[in-house]
Amino acid sequence: MAISIKHKRSLSNRAASRARRQIRGRKKIAGSADRPRLVITRSSKHIVAQVVNDLEGHTLASASTMETDLRSFEGDKTAKAKKVGELVADRAKAAGVETVVFDRAGNKYAGRVAALADGAREGGLEF
Repeated sequence: MAISIKHKRSLSNRAASRARRQIRGRKKIAGSADRPRLVITRSSKHIVAQVVNDLEGHTLASASTMETDLRSFEGDKTAKAKKVGELVADRAKAAGVETVVFDRAGNKYAGRVAALADGAREGGLEF
């Protein structure tokens, strides 16, 4: 799985640094059938979590703040991220996944990313 940022010449320094961190992490982290990858995608308003089996290229479970039941959820973005973590953990458990590899995708492990991870742990996933 070769990932390159050479074709993304229009990235700002901050985005390019995050892309480099993401590439470094993906060299070491890979999801398998028995231990898939829990990947985070974070934007300024929303957060998405997916449980991915990289060997087959399948998404086993996903959750997002863009879903209708979470759009009506009261609270700040950190509380919504924790709820997304709990929701993706429930869906992963229903798909038969107990343990995952956490992929923060170059984001700092703080704030919403940490809240999502805590919610997933409380939901029953093991990292």
